[in-house]
Amino acid sequence: MADGLRSLRLERDLRIMEVCGTHTTEFFRSGVRDVFPEGLSLIDGPGCPVCVTPNDYLDRAIEIARVHGVTVATFGDMVKVPSSYSSLAREKSTGMRLEVVYSPLDALEFAAVNQDVQVMFLSVGFETTAPTEAVAVRRARERNILNFSILCGNKLTPPAVKALLDAGETRIDGFILPGHVSAIIGVEPWRFVAESYHKPCVVAGFESYDLITSTINLVRMIGEQRNVVENGYARVVRDGGNPKAREIMYDVFEECEAHWRGIGVIPGSGLALRDGYAGFDAARRFPVDPPAPRQHPGCRCGDLLRGLIIPTGCGLFGTACTPENAVGPCMVSSEGPCSAYYKYGGM
Repeated sequence: MADGLRSLRLERDLRIMEVCGTHTTEFFRSGVRDVFPEGLSLIDGPGCPVCVTPNDYLDRAIEIARVHGVTVATFGDMVKVPSSYSSLAREKSTGMRLEVVYSPLDALEFAAVNQDVQVMFLSVGFETTAPTEAVAVRRARERNILNFSILCGNKLTPPAVKALLDAGETRIDGFILPGHVSAIIGVEPWRFVAESYHKPCVVAGFESYDLITSTINLVRMIGEQRNVVENGYARVVRDGGNPKAREIMYDVFEECEAHWRGIGVIPGSGLALRDGYAGFDAARRFPVDPPAPRQHPGCRCGDLLRGLIIPTGCGLFGTACTPENAVGPCMVSSEGPCSAYYKYGGM
């Protein structure tokens, strides 16, 4: 299979965007990038949920913890992410209560056991994790666990891809679409990319075989000017996705506008708790007035997430910005492109 990829003949240079942060890492880790034919390049997109979360989200979380004394529960990827003025790790060192959990249900159980403290889960993720977060909120209401809340930061991926295409800032010849997200939403929500923007797409899995076959098929589709969405991960992704997961998600959440790092505000790209679950909305329960957000000088995560540069195009990469002393979230998250480039030698 690798020989089939290496031997591809390109009529011109091709730029493929892999939307999913896990794909970014796996293309490096598996060595598939090493057998790309000359002229084929991958560009990174807004597929890392930690990376696209803007500074003002963490600013608010930290201010809630400071003012209201809540315990913050979060996935580990968020701990070292810089906010405008601090980070969760730094705040913990000065006394903030922080619990690293593996799922929102773990955070809910922590709240159930520790009912003398308020527990706020940082709900950051895409369609992949939103159903589980919805389940946690539903169970909190069913079990009357009133010391549990979430700070909504979930985002929907197709609107972000549409925003990139509408902006037209960089040439994208085709898309490798996220397998995990598509397992929830299905293939249909991606058809606009092929039909309205005339870009071929492949929904891909994460094994070397998936990466190689999806890339070969996408290159062939581009060469044939065959603008369709192909499901290359049919063993997991159904055309209609997972209707039950979406039913649960939309019972608890409703679509809203959301702020994406580097892209800005995108209508219909976020998830907010419905009024019936307002008692579990940390932003409503714990009002704060955080300081105005600021960006860190020289950090180009926003340009990277729009496909304008690769990580080595940032002057801070590997010098002022390393995993041990990250300036931007793209170097912190395990799905971040800078992290992948740094770890696997994409220099």
